[in-house]
Amino acid sequence: MKFERFFRIVSYAAVFCGFLSLWISGTFGILATGLFVGVFVAAWFLEDSRFQIGEKLGTALIVLALPIFYGLWYTNIIAPSGSETWIAGLLARMILCLTAVKLLQRKSDRDWIFLYLMVFFQVLLAAGLSISGLYFLSFIVYLLVMTCAIVAFEIRKTSRAVQRKVDGTVADNRTEISDSNLVLRTRRVPSAAIVLIIFVVMLAIPLFFMLPRVGGAGLGSDQRGLSMSGFSDRVTLGNFGRIVENDSVVMRVKLEGSAAVSNKLYFRGVALDTFDNLSWTRSRADAKVLARGSRGTINLANPSDIDMIVEQTVYLEPLDTPVLFALPRPLAIRGNFPVLSLDPYGAISHMRSSERISYRVASDLSTPPSTDLRTDDRPYTAEHQNYRTLPVEFDPRIAELTESITKTHKNRYDKALAVESYLQTNLGYTLEQKAGGKQPLADFLFNVREGHCEYFATAMAMMLRTQGIATRIVNGFHGGDYNDTAGLTVVRQSHAHAWVEVYFPGLDAWITFDPTPFAGQPGSGAAAGGITATVGKYLEAIEAVWIQYFVAFDDQGQRSLGRSVRDEFQDYQSRLSVYLGVTTDLAAEWLAEVRGEKGLEASVRAVLGAAGTVLSILLGIFLVVWVIKWTSKRPAWSRLARYFRRSRRDSSVEFYERLLAALRIKGFIREASQTPLEFAFAVGDPDAVRITQQYQQVRFGERSLSRDEAKEIDHLLRNLEGKQKGGR
Repeated sequence: MKFERFFRIVSYAAVFCGFLSLWISGTFGILATGLFVGVFVAAWFLEDSRFQIGEKLGTALIVLALPIFYGLWYTNIIAPSGSETWIAGLLARMILCLTAVKLLQRKSDRDWIFLYLMVFFQVLLAAGLSISGLYFLSFIVYLLVMTCAIVAFEIRKTSRAVQRKVDGTVADNRTEISDSNLVLRTRRVPSAAIVLIIFVVMLAIPLFFMLPRVGGAGLGSDQRGLSMSGFSDRVTLGNFGRIVENDSVVMRVKLEGSAAVSNKLYFRGVALDTFDNLSWTRSRADAKVLARGSRGTINLANPSDIDMIVEQTVYLEPLDTPVLFALPRPLAIRGNFPVLSLDPYGAISHMRSSERISYRVASDLSTPPSTDLRTDDRPYTAEHQNYRTLPVEFDPRIAELTESITKTHKNRYDKALAVESYLQTNLGYTLEQKAGGKQPLADFLFNVREGHCEYFATAMAMMLRTQGIATRIVNGFHGGDYNDTAGLTVVRQSHAHAWVEVYFPGLDAWITFDPTPFAGQPGSGAAAGGITATVGKYLEAIEAVWIQYFVAFDDQGQRSLGRSVRDEFQDYQSRLSVYLGVTTDLAAEWLAEVRGEKGLEASVRAVLGAAGTVLSILLGIFLVVWVIKWTSKRPAWSRLARYFRRSRRDSSVEFYERLLAALRIKGFIREASQTPLEFAFAVGDPDAVRITQQYQQVRFGERSLSRDEAKEIDHLLRNLEGKQKGGR
């Protein structure tokens, strides 16, 4: 491949990498994508043609870009989206516009540098707009392509500078130097780029894991609309239409132990206690403010069963709620939160931000035995009266239905199980919102008889309240997609769910019940299979690793990494100490045998054993050396070694030294400050210049001479040496 074409390919590829990184972040729609791709293709075919934009017009368009974009924003043609990242998106569009102008322009070295800078800013912006694993892959490609482009750019620039110097020094057209004579072959550039990338990464990785962290895990993207999938801090019944499920990721959770693959995961969000026939709300707004302790942990409650504590590391996407999600009964939480709020219903919230956050939670998943729940008949106190109240106007048929379902059961627990079972088996699940009227719950139970999780949770909670049992509904997320490759549970908006908690005062425990039929449980559908699912799983794993160890890597991660390194070092020290101890004991035992402490026979055996070991080692070394020397003397080995080595000294240094020797006899001696070409031009012999050009290609271009080139050089050298003899 011609070098100029190679340079153009890698430079255009670098520009496309910048656009690709922004496209992955979702910054551009179909129209902007089509426009830029069209400009990109047109610029490639117009390169070095008379249809390219001139330098003055290109500069004018670039200067006008800023006021043009300001005017578009001012006139609401480009309006703020409401997201906190719209400024970054606007800046990305402007940078891409400048890039398009430069692509269509006739390009000097300064223009290529401008394009490389624009690409860098595009990749930098994309890092703040996206945490996708695809961005990680695009970034790897960008590093390789951009390094190739920069290396090729420097080679091209140096080659042209030397060409201009040659053209100004030697007028004879036989001594003209083409670009290809002074540059590395194109196939060597990617190899050099990979070596440079590896070197940079080796330097950067320790710094990445050591430098202090500030801010959050990226700007994030707009994640509004979670209530469409079921989660909200307020539940409203009686709407008509269809709930639209969304598979956007809400959080990724790493669970410790067997809970990681459980399908009974309930990530608790908010609890609601007041129902007015249409909506659920909270009757109390007071909350405790909890400060972070000296070890960075905020304590929430005391454990009841240490064996049932499950730790979760949550990587939470930017949401339109300040709620933090965790498995039921969180005990402690650790994260970059100076303070947290804990409301009377157990909901945890933080200062709202648009950043991705990560935190670690310890939850107590223990539940009292069913025998204890059945025998809990302690009366409720006034403190829990709000969990037993009914709306002023409430359909009496609901109480009658509940009485018929629970009349054979005497305790709260069995009544709750009976209502839960009735709802699961006698009513249907649908995403269609059909129930309505002033009392949509009654319409759901007696007329429509199908609905989504909020109807089922509301029905169970209110039915039990007619029996004097304290209940509340909880909104959060249920289940998730476990990725065994990444070891993470991916929770999506479609996993949003509502369920019921029933209070048992004697045990002071809120127990979870889920009356939604199995068909309506998140993740109850058939799992996807085939090659598409497998590829998706691995891509998701890459994205999870990218988020876990790069995007969300904060001071907690640094401390955890530090502890891991310290523990590994201590384990290594322990193993080394044991090994040295065993070695010392063996040496002491051997010395005791040598000194005769265990008898003469043991002493002789120890000495002979040591002597045999030493002789075996020496014999082994001798045999290895002998085999190497014997092999190196074989003709076949010598030919093979010469074939693989193709020594540069044979191909370049020797014939150039012959040239220097021949010129030295004629009185031309190369000074230390002279380059090979400068010396050849000073001599003024075309044959010397030709030989030096070939030397440059072999010595610095990492190539070997062909048979015809070797014959030509030998012929030229013989001519020079013959002139010397004739001169004598």
